[in-house]
Amino acid sequence: MKTSMIDSGRIEAMISQLKAAATRPQGGVPAVAADPTAVPKTGFADALKASLDGVNASQKTAEGLGSRFALGDDKVSLSDVMISSQKANIGFQATVQVRNKLVSAYQDIMNMQI
Repeated sequence: MKTSMIDSGRIEAMISQLKAAATRPQGGVPAVAADPTAVPKTGFADALKASLDGVNASQKTAEGLGSRFALGDDKVSLSDVMISSQKANIGFQATVQVRNKLVSAYQDIMNMQI
């Protein structure tokens, strides 16, 4: 039987890496050599797009489950439809709040005097 839990050795290794990163000076050379297979840093636009894509995917999943339930699919329960719908709604509401904060910050910046 295989579990997907992280063992204590991996947790301790992660903690030691975090401690090493915290004690390293900001402008210093990293202690670990750069990994050529490492994922490049993502920018704000990439993170925002990924988040919007995730919200869109959850909305499509909820819509699909609702359609399957309405058509009488026995494999889809009402609780699955409701949970998926609520997850999509929460994600959408969070996205709207982030948008409102961004618009507010933009307006504040534009109203600043130079």
